[in-house]
Amino acid sequence: MILRYLTHPQVNVNPNVPLPEWRLSAQGRDRAERLSRSPALRGTRTIASSGEAKAVETATIVASELGLDVEVRAGMHENDRSATGYLPEPEFSVLCANFFDEPEKSMRGWEAAVDAQERIVSELDAILRQHAGGDLLVVGHGAVGTLLYCHYAGLAIDRRHDQPAGGGNFFSMVVGSADVVHHWRPMEDM
Repeated sequence: MILRYLTHPQVNVNPNVPLPEWRLSAQGRDRAERLSRSPALRGTRTIASSGEAKAVETATIVASELGLDVEVRAGMHENDRSATGYLPEPEFSVLCANFFDEPEKSMRGWEAAVDAQERIVSELDAILRQHAGGDLLVVGHGAVGTLLYCHYAGLAIDRRHDQPAGGGNFFSMVVGSADVVHHWRPMEDM
């Protein structure tokens, strides 16, 4: 059994809309639709998703093609950045770098990386305890996905383990052993 952690693909960035409500862009939606037809997903029996709109939208596209429901897990959200909301580049990039460089510290009110890691690992562990068999697809976000990857790969929190820019990447693990099968790959490689 394989667990695939997938980050949502490209979104419509709208500074006037709260980040958790952002939706997929046309490109992101197209990528998710193509992924939904991947033969690699045919063994998937469970799909879990963050409650953020972009993740739920991605998961729903795949679930619809596979005839599955989506289990929405509110605790799987991206690292909490509500203290600052939308930030333009390069300010956002600087805070992201600091988030990974100083994982015990809150950056301008953001959830600290160690706290976000504890939360996302706890959520995935809860999903795995309930998992009845078959492959599992978990749809979420880049930063917490990287924290999850670092945890299961036995690595210190570090941005060099982050997914490539743009989203729509995945890593895989063996269910039951928590062995990471591979680092981030584009969803088109699934």
